[in-house]
Amino acid sequence: MTYRVDLAFRVEDALANLPDKGQQEIFETIAAALVRPAIWPPPGGRHGALCWGPLSWVAFAAYIDGIEVYDVGWAG
Repeated sequence: MTYRVDLAFRVEDALANLPDKGQQEIFETIAAALVRPAIWPPPGGRHGALCWGPLSWVAFAAYIDGIEVYDVGWAG
């Protein structure tokens, strides 16, 4: 199944301010969350979940057809 990923505007802004290494890790962390629907919160956008990378995290809500990333962090 193909899933959709939406990025909140503040996530797009945060990504634009990260170095390439940080952007790469954030995108890898988003991909890890996307391929593991078992960790998604209930669909509908009312609940959130976190997925952790080595130096990053993404906060996201789930919908029937994918996720919306509403916050990110990178400690690199």
